[in-house]
Amino acid sequence: MSFLAYDIGFLVLFVLVLAILFYVKRKNFKWEGILLLYRTNIGVKFIDKFAKKYKSMISWMRYIIVSMGFLLMIAMTYFLMQLLYIFIKYPATVRAIKVPPLTPLIPYLPSIFKLDFLPPFYFTYWIIAIASIAIFHEAAHGILARYSNVKVKSTGFGFLGPFLAAFVEPDEKQMEKKDNFSQMAILSAGTFANILLTVIFFLMLIIFFILTFSQAGATFSDYSYSIVNTSSITLINNNHLIGNFSQFLDLNSSITNITVNNKTYFASTAALSGANNSSLIKVYDNAPAFNAQLRGIIVKINNDKITNYTDLEIFKKYKPGDSILIETSNATSIRIYNITLAQNPSNNSQPYLGIVLEVRQSRGVLGKLVNSISSFKQQGVYYSPRFDGELIIFIYNLLWWLVIINLSVALINMLPLGIFDGGKFFYLTMFSITKSKKFAQITFKLITYINILIFILLMVFWAFSFI
Repeated sequence: MSFLAYDIGFLVLFVLVLAILFYVKRKNFKWEGILLLYRTNIGVKFIDKFAKKYKSMISWMRYIIVSMGFLLMIAMTYFLMQLLYIFIKYPATVRAIKVPPLTPLIPYLPSIFKLDFLPPFYFTYWIIAIASIAIFHEAAHGILARYSNVKVKSTGFGFLGPFLAAFVEPDEKQMEKKDNFSQMAILSAGTFANILLTVIFFLMLIIFFILTFSQAGATFSDYSYSIVNTSSITLINNNHLIGNFSQFLDLNSSITNITVNNKTYFASTAALSGANNSSLIKVYDNAPAFNAQLRGIIVKINNDKITNYTDLEIFKKYKPGDSILIETSNATSIRIYNITLAQNPSNNSQPYLGIVLEVRQSRGVLGKLVNSISSFKQQGVYYSPRFDGELIIFIYNLLWWLVIINLSVALINMLPLGIFDGGKFFYLTMFSITKSKKFAQITFKLITYINILIFILLMVFWAFSFI
């Protein structure tokens, strides 16, 4: 039985336990606006004890915490503006985004939206992530509040619709009497805790990966290809091109044979049918790998084991015209290809297979940040678990999600928007700079409306990209 079945069972059990708790303790649940809250005193003594015991450490750490708050607020604002720019400038890119910009993180999200580039997101992952984020995030708020002699009235959990949340409730009246810096430290403490967790889980991810995975094959990102202008096409499916080339396309075939400058290429029929006489299109070279439709992870060439992309240097011992056996594997099977090597276009004496490994290009701060999470992996390498495969992959994916979610929560929470800590943080920043509550309130409302408008525009652009 797959883990998914157990996971769904765990989800059902969790919902039943919550339903029973809600029924038994229904008098303890209170509505506050759209939030349904259950207050407790769990953790209050620990928060108070920690704040007193490590008072000197918290004193100097507040400056780091507030500085981190500023950096995250600026970074998140930049990311949001960059995302809006991409949506406006590159509508074709938007169509490739399968998930709406305002989609909450829910269990099974990659499966629901068919996001093959993400690992599965089980309910088990979700509940562990929510618990780790909420406990440390809210505890950090409480610890900084107690350091500043702000009473923590209660702790607990609640619901925003079907979404689970946790909270620490400081005395708002006492907090408002504190200086701006102290309030900003309390507000940004939660995101600082999430950044610490991001770093801790990232280090755990690297160590776990090194100990439990080994190189087990070479991957490639594409077949060798060229970019050509459709105006230079002379033959389509061996027919001399006269007039509009769409009349020579076989729409029942996904690939079309074309000739450019007396060289044979293979182009996507769909790309050709949507192109005009002066379009630039991607075409695949007439190479052995494409002709054989080589797929999967390359694990062996003849009798030589392949563990990474660098091992493909073994091709140098062969000559053009040599026949080789390439063994590949995927999740379910092993396949062997009998391939005859061609001449390398740049050196006729060298053999040519026709595969490429395209290096990931990190665009913008966000792209570099996301790619850095997998920076410890070599590109072109397939890694296999050393031990129990399912358990190792389960733990690895859990740690990966914990890194991603903690980082995401830290960024989103510092967005200068009224419902997030970043909203009040922005207000206090403007008040500290201008010494004017009225100006701070006006700019706070303005930035909130601007960010709401940006989210609306993102949703509109995303929706219209499919029309």
